[in-house]
Amino acid sequence: MKRILYLIIPMLLLLNRSAAQAVGYTSLFEEVFEGPDQNKDYQAWHMSMDQWRETTRRSIDYDSSQYNNRELEWINSSFIYVQMMAHDRYFYDPLSSTYTVDRYLEDLEQRYGGIDAVLIWPTYPNIGIDNRNQFDLLHDMPGGIEGVKKMIGDFHSKGVKVFFPIMIWDNGTRKIDLPMALALVKEMKRLGADGLNGDTMFGVTREFMAAADSLDYPLIFQPELSIGSPQKFTQKKETDTLEGDGVSKLKPIEWNLSSWGYFFPYESITPGVSVYKWLEPSHQVFVTNRWARDKTDDLQHAFFNGIGYNAWENIWGVWNQITERDAAAIKRISTIYRSFPQIWKSKQWRPYVPTLQSRVYASEFPGNDRTIYTLINRDSIPREGVQLELPNKKGALYYDIWNGKVLQPEKKGNKVLLNFPIEAHGYGAVLEILKESVDGTIDSFLKKMHDFSNRPLSSFSRKWGPLPQKMVEIQGTSPVLDIPEGMIYVPENNHYEFISNGVMIEGNDLPTAVGIQHPWEKHPARSQQHLMSIKAFYIDKYPVTNEQYKSFMDATGYEPEDKHNFLKDWDNGTYPEGWANKPVTWVSIEDARAYAKWAGKRLPHEWEWQYAAQGGNKDVLYPWGSIMDTSRIPPIDSTRTSRSVTDVNIFPQGASSLEIMDLTGNIWQWTDEYRDEHTRAAVLKGGGFYRSATSDWYFPRAYELNKYGKYLLMAPSMDRSATIGFRCVADTP
Repeated sequence: MKRILYLIIPMLLLLNRSAAQAVGYTSLFEEVFEGPDQNKDYQAWHMSMDQWRETTRRSIDYDSSQYNNRELEWINSSFIYVQMMAHDRYFYDPLSSTYTVDRYLEDLEQRYGGIDAVLIWPTYPNIGIDNRNQFDLLHDMPGGIEGVKKMIGDFHSKGVKVFFPIMIWDNGTRKIDLPMALALVKEMKRLGADGLNGDTMFGVTREFMAAADSLDYPLIFQPELSIGSPQKFTQKKETDTLEGDGVSKLKPIEWNLSSWGYFFPYESITPGVSVYKWLEPSHQVFVTNRWARDKTDDLQHAFFNGIGYNAWENIWGVWNQITERDAAAIKRISTIYRSFPQIWKSKQWRPYVPTLQSRVYASEFPGNDRTIYTLINRDSIPREGVQLELPNKKGALYYDIWNGKVLQPEKKGNKVLLNFPIEAHGYGAVLEILKESVDGTIDSFLKKMHDFSNRPLSSFSRKWGPLPQKMVEIQGTSPVLDIPEGMIYVPENNHYEFISNGVMIEGNDLPTAVGIQHPWEKHPARSQQHLMSIKAFYIDKYPVTNEQYKSFMDATGYEPEDKHNFLKDWDNGTYPEGWANKPVTWVSIEDARAYAKWAGKRLPHEWEWQYAAQGGNKDVLYPWGSIMDTSRIPPIDSTRTSRSVTDVNIFPQGASSLEIMDLTGNIWQWTDEYRDEHTRAAVLKGGGFYRSATSDWYFPRAYELNKYGKYLLMAPSMDRSATIGFRCVADTP
């Protein structure tokens, strides 16, 4: 869904815009109403909006009872939310084998004021490398279930709520015994988590709500895409979706108390009005635009609607850092939100309050004794002077809360005029409050906002750049004079053209951040082309086998600190009968390095592995030539149970020109590791035999020798796989 989404958006926007305007929608997924024309009667527009809400609630027999559940009220005070990768190095330290929640949260607090909720993502893009399902990967996180429970407790101790994903498309890996909805809710109760995010879902379906009710464990349900498909869809019993288009699709808002906001096109000058927020003011939307480098449009949409923001930076291991300017804006917006947490669900909120400056738009959020007005300047020039003309309320005081200043209203009949500045592409906020309601908290809040305003947003950098990566050094071996047993001599080449292409599903939106950064490159990239000199070396004819790895274990007594999943298919310290000649799997990159060091060898660099497999010829796509021949490799397995790997010598017809065997189609093979400040990833070569069916979101194949898989690393317990093994190389004099 994610890849399709970003391919079809430009085309669908053109088709959607003309059809959507008839019903007032302006976004791709019909999540946003278009605002009134500049010359339109605002009062008439507001009346039509009120009528739509009243008619819609009546037509779907709207039940708001879930929004009154006190155990779920926290979603209304969750404003800044982040999807994060479980593999983020700020979140987990593999050297000390500890979750570092404090470090993770302190970084976000320092940069943009912290978060209220987090979506922890342990699955995609690694899921599908073997038949482990979404539950298995969650259990494989460091410390297992107990470790995850403690980690969630660490977030809770800091006031942060925790979501996990629903991989609704995960129907090709190991089968579970319970229906997915019941199994996931049961798991969340076991862990003490707070919510579920429905990946690729047009509304989390009613069966999840029923499961939560049956287990007496209320959860916040939150779809990724929208609540109800924007196109006609047919009711299916197993997913409990609604038939038809129009307002009937909004019924699931009753139990989907939160959602993401894919407000395409974000760059529209006139901000859209959130459909879900308008229908139910207590519904919490988190505006999401993961690949955008400039977040101004997203943040202005959020502030105008009084809704939350998804500060997503680690996108499947691709780092898209929020710029200094946007971070400063988030810090100020969140400070205002958190200082008046209840007002944003006001049932009397009004978008498009008339303003007096061109391209400045405002919304009104009334409370019992106070009202807040949020303003955004969609223009590239600052706006000075009178911004708002409001009714003159007896006993009311006015504050420019964006800049932390008292306003002196100019009275004009039964109106007051409010004069304050708004930066170019900036924000404004006004508090109208009865004098008797002002207390010390207002003064401290104003001081904080005034301190912020001493440095305008325009003074912060908007510069964006990718995080630099470094390849983990591979120490050379002692020079070996004669060809070691079981190895092949690979001659030197001073003019090898190394061409490499990553098979990652997403990331092209940030071409200088996706992929890996070889030592000679200025930034990461999906594809590489480099003329290089390669010194002669030796490479294992076959991948390391179970028998060979057992010899290492017997000789050294090797025992990793993190034992979870280590040699998972062995029993009592040995491999199953008949498995001696199968490649060893369920070994982490650290386990592979330990073996290589004992054997006087090392892991190959990616380009060494590829050069040896191609026999030095860049045009060779497979070990035997340039045309795929499935008779030369083990058969693909797409079953949910998954067979075991094949013996390394079963397919001699798959040998390379240098007689190197079992290069592709049996196991993925460890090569280099790359690190940036937030992510560790390994380059995998060879393309394993297993490929989960039913979804294109599973880990892609890479049988061609010039392709690689980028495999995110967290900890050995997660990293070990049934389809990843290795072969070694040794250096010549």
